Amino acid sequence: MIDLSCSIAGVHFKNPVVMASGTFGFGREYGSLYDINRLGGISGKGLTLHPKEGNHGMRVFETPSGMLNSVGLENPGVASFLCEECEYWAGLKLARIANLGGNTLEEYVEGARLIEEDALRRRVSGNQAVDMIELNISCPNVKAGGMAYGIKTAVAREVVREIRQATTLPLMVKLSPNAEDIVQMAVMCEEEGADAVSLVNTFSAMKIDIYKRRSVFDNLYAGLSGPAIKPIALRMVHQVSKAVTLPIAGMGGIQCAEDIVEYIMAGAAVVQVGTHNFVHLRAGEQLVDGLQAFMEREGISSLDEIRGIV
Repeated sequence: MIDLSCSIAGVHFKNPVVMASGTFGFGREYGSLYDINRLGGISGKGLTLHPKEGNHGMRVFETPSGMLNSVGLENPGVASFLCEECEYWAGLKLARIANLGGNTLEEYVEGARLIEEDALRRRVSGNQAVDMIELNISCPNVKAGGMAYGIKTAVAREVVREIRQATTLPLMVKLSPNAEDIVQMAVMCEEEGADAVSLVNTFSAMKIDIYKRRSVFDNLYAGLSGPAIKPIALRMVHQVSKAVTLPIAGMGGIQCAEDIVEYIMAGAAVVQVGTHNFVHLRAGEQLVDGLQAFMEREGISSLDEIRGIV
């Protein structure tokens, strides 16, 4: 028997394949293509307290071995998510992770409070829809000149501390590779009571249109994801795994089962798959099948046998 399962803060993942925030919506569309209940989990579209229209102009641009995106966190807002998407999520048989962002500390806290209240209400009725919050600290702090919360550890600490106090749900903090010290950031998250960390978010990058003589993005810079970032992301996951005892969701450039195994060997508990969903619409089930086959070929009965082995 092959055991692909693991548990993070009491949340069960039937396998380590989790769809990354911003690349899978809330699952409905992909659910029409294959049985997404085969997945370990979903991290939903990034939410903010208030609805956001997102950025103007070019939003996605393909680049060698990757993708640039400047979507700008377009989303329906927390209240709309709770009203319109949670009934669908309540019927899913996988780990459901609400990704929460914000431009002020107050927005973060109020968003977490609303998700917490809905979770408590649903827990009483046995209709749970959100199992965990993934805190996106890569959002710009509008009260501090626009620098992302996740760049400086001291600034991020306040957000993590306040959200930890605002919710009883398991809390995963999503770390930015653009942080001054991502290992120190992870240590801080553990100190402030986070239950897990996920890394990495996209790398700040750029593409210039040499004929128009300007950036292709209205905001100049965009987030780079895909296979190009995998070696760097893998190194960061390994470094963080040696510094904290928290479970880690590793991500960045996963295209095949062998990529998943690398992240597990580097110390990840689960992985998140993003850009590959745009390359193969049935990527989730392909990765689950591929991981099962790899473990059978290699005589590995449980991921615990290889987790953090490097």
